[in-house]
Amino acid sequence: MSKVAFLGGGSFGTALSIMLAKKGLSVKIWDRKPKVISDINIKRENVKYLSGIVIPAGVTAFIDLENVIIGSELIVLAVPSHAIRELSKRITPYLKQNQIIVSIAKGIEEGSSKRISEIIEEEIPSNPIVILSGPSHAEEVALDIPTTVVVTSKNMEYAKIVQNVFMSSNFRVYTNEDIIGVEIGGAVKNIIALAAGISDGIGYGDNAKAALMTRGMSEIIKIGTRLGGKIETFYGLTGMGDLIVTCTSMHSRNRRAGILIGKGVSMEKACKDIGMVVEGIKAIRAFYELKEKEQISMPITDVLYKVLFEGKDPKDGVYELMSRNKKAEF
Repeated sequence: MSKVAFLGGGSFGTALSIMLAKKGLSVKIWDRKPKVISDINIKRENVKYLSGIVIPAGVTAFIDLENVIIGSELIVLAVPSHAIRELSKRITPYLKQNQIIVSIAKGIEEGSSKRISEIIEEEIPSNPIVILSGPSHAEEVALDIPTTVVVTSKNMEYAKIVQNVFMSSNFRVYTNEDIIGVEIGGAVKNIIALAAGISDGIGYGDNAKAALMTRGMSEIIKIGTRLGGKIETFYGLTGMGDLIVTCTSMHSRNRRAGILIGKGVSMEKACKDIGMVVEGIKAIRAFYELKEKEQISMPITDVLYKVLFEGKDPKDGVYELMSRNKKAEF
């Protein structure tokens, strides 16, 4: 496959576009913002989302959605999770059945609790769907810093095709047949990253972050396995790997938003200051609904929901977590 379309000119979609163009592929980007389009085509830079990175000549941006889709063999949905359904509906009239749909979003849908692949399948039932996930900050991918990710699909033959398209000397792609585990791991870790950021913002140290990450992994496994994911998946790239990179890096918008909230900034102001979608905030609502329905104990998610949506002081939330009844670790 040599012709790839990215729908959404955000940071990660742009980074992947740069990588594929360096491999010699023809890449088109669609975005609804004229400024993003002109910056890519004229300045050869995505000033808003990936400033300072040169975009190769093999990448061209368009405002016309149909033009980007027609002729492309691989269609990458590079928008936040809450925009996936609307975009899927919008592109359906332009698609041919042999075009592979790839999603790089992480999350579940509020209300329905559906995974990204399930949302796309409902709106685009005739096309193969592949999910790409794993620990991969756009800023590092664009600079060719070694990165590993995972791809999954209901039909793994299509996952292998996507693996071949994206594989490079600095971007290693694994396959994993556990589509539920891959999607859930990538979504829940955003919640824990937000909590880790709040801990940093309050001024707590490495001990607190280690506790959050470890007990956060327990929450990922609890809900992931309840929904049908395999436990080994959560110890892999889309679980542990994604958790580590998102909880520890300043590239992580979830962690950065959490730091601001921990310092006393409102959730709304924190999101505005970050300037991009903070997926963890939407994930908290969705997974709070889901864990209540499934009757699963997820104390970090509980407390974070109270902090963000019920006005609980973050320090009081930490006290609530630390003063729960004694229990065994396993």
